[in-house]
Amino acid sequence: MLRQIRTISAVLGALMMATCGQGQAQGGSASLDHILTPYLERYDLPALAAAVVKDGSIIASGAVGTRRAGTVTPVTINDRFHIGSDTKAMTALIAAMLVEEGTIQWRSTVGEVFPELAATMAAEVKNVTLEQLLCHTSGIPSDTESHDKLVQQSFAQEKLNLDELRYWVSKQLINQPLQSPPGTKFAYANMGYMLAGAMLERVSGKTWEELIVTRVFDALGLTTAGLGPQSTLGRVDAPLGHEARDGRSPKPLLAGPGGDNPEVIGPAGTAHMSVLDFALWAGWNAGSGSVAPALVQQDTLRKLHTPVVQMANPDAPPGTPAMGAYGFGWLTIKTPISRDAFCFMAAQTR
Repeated sequence: MLRQIRTISAVLGALMMATCGQGQAQGGSASLDHILTPYLERYDLPALAAAVVKDGSIIASGAVGTRRAGTVTPVTINDRFHIGSDTKAMTALIAAMLVEEGTIQWRSTVGEVFPELAATMAAEVKNVTLEQLLCHTSGIPSDTESHDKLVQQSFAQEKLNLDELRYWVSKQLINQPLQSPPGTKFAYANMGYMLAGAMLERVSGKTWEELIVTRVFDALGLTTAGLGPQSTLGRVDAPLGHEARDGRSPKPLLAGPGGDNPEVIGPAGTAHMSVLDFALWAGWNAGSGSVAPALVQQDTLRKLHTPVVQMANPDAPPGTPAMGAYGFGWLTIKTPISRDAFCFMAAQTR
């Protein structure tokens, strides 16, 4: 089921150019633990992790709290956190690499990539482009009940690999009308990223999971990165996501069917990694092509980071961008560089 829930154990380290006045520790990295600890109580968080990157290097980091609310199971700096919709920027990077290789184009349409479905898909969907899907301007609406039903129905499909399952969901999705003409309006659509992932699978001949593992995780040396629930089935060996409940303590989400987003929408948000690896990812992007490895050309990386559409939705669900600008999996906002700004991302899309 597609849901927007607050993952109050997974806070991403902010990419900043200062260490909030903290001194450098021996070994080249300052500890942020004493800075982070007060935020656990202030925002009622089980756990919190953050890192500071400067010139491509991690200069400060910290991890505090417990892996599971109500227990004393301290998190560590190498613990894996669910990164939710930050997975989308990685999906966009995969698309960029395939575009540079000539395997697909930014303006490749759904109808071109799936010609065998063109006769049955909704007419306006035929012209939706890969670029529009990655920037949420395709006209596909934000998560709806019909999208939820499609994902639920996919659970009943037997013996299908994930690329086959995404194709099955895509066949149903592209029969549904758009809520606006392609390229005209912003609507944060997880199913749009699933469809983009299916397009990448079709042209590459590989599952999205194979693409992100080999072309992003392995290529950048993100050794803690993985997909699906960040904790192991039957264990609490990573910080759990927690679902907020009115008037009651948050519910820990153990590894299993409810421990992460459905696998079929992986391109929209099923990655996890430690805050240190997430900081490496952030630092690589902040280098604008100057930090090895050179996975794409500098102009292409600049395109991925350039805002495409402005957003203004003060009533957006938790975890959904409400304001700022968006482009290719990246949310761009302006915020003062301060301790409060350092820890502002306390909710994630699930």
